[in-house]
Amino acid sequence: MKTVVKSPGSATIINAISTGNGSAFGIKLYVTAEVELNESKSNITCSTDQDVDTTLMEICVRRVLDRFNEHFLNDKMDIGVSLKTFSTLPVASGLSSSSATSNAVVMATSKALMDKFDVEPNQDVFNAQDLINIGVDASLDAGVTITGAFDDASASFFGGFTITNNHERKILKMDTMDEQNILIFMPNTKSLTAHSDVRRMKLISPQVELAFQEALKGNIHNAITLNGLLYCASLGFSPEIALDALDAGAEAAGLSGTGPSFVALARDENIDDIVDAWSSQPGQIIRTEVDNKGTRVISSG
Repeated sequence: MKTVVKSPGSATIINAISTGNGSAFGIKLYVTAEVELNESKSNITCSTDQDVDTTLMEICVRRVLDRFNEHFLNDKMDIGVSLKTFSTLPVASGLSSSSATSNAVVMATSKALMDKFDVEPNQDVFNAQDLINIGVDASLDAGVTITGAFDDASASFFGGFTITNNHERKILKMDTMDEQNILIFMPNTKSLTAHSDVRRMKLISPQVELAFQEALKGNIHNAITLNGLLYCASLGFSPEIALDALDAGAEAAGLSGTGPSFVALARDENIDDIVDAWSSQPGQIIRTEVDNKGTRVISSG
């Protein structure tokens, strides 16, 4: 039996590294995980359609297996897992590819196990919060995140936007986003979150807190733009791409994650102008939309 789960990436409203509080929203670029259980004596095999390390995926599977065995089985489970992932989400781009991968793999593996052994999630195990935490813990173990990226993980899991306290792994506010056009500019570089200069990002924490308060008030566009400009300054990115988008009519524009991608929210009538403004820069432009559905099972059994 094959279990298939699709999980969206997310774009940044507030980067949590500076203050521990963050916010993100789902986008219609996805990581899809396919899981099959087998009798290969606890062997885990992982493959992907992108040239990325599979350590995170392996840790996610192992954590799900251990948690399932601890709570649902009395004896050590001796079962193998075959995992494949496919992605339309660029890696090392600031668009939460690690969180989307974790969510997809954790949900697919847990669903496959629950189906096989005919058990259901409960208030402690394999509910939404537990699945997110398994992925966050795995991301920390794999060293692909600084804070655990609970904001990115929750936005990817639930869709829409979430505002979070990452230290406490608590969702302060969540809701669907208005259906909006999302334009992403990806320079011809990659940026690994775990390699970012945390000390410099901490320097701007008072200003990032102001942007965070804007998000809490519902001023999402202001929060995205202010956060993006602040982190550009801290991380050494030029704000020109964001400013060009704003000048061309974007409602908001800013750096996503620790870069290098920039994200702009735009009305239909402004899309072409923003694309024209970005076209002179070396990089790729992706058109997508807000995802309000989150991580979901596509097929099972």
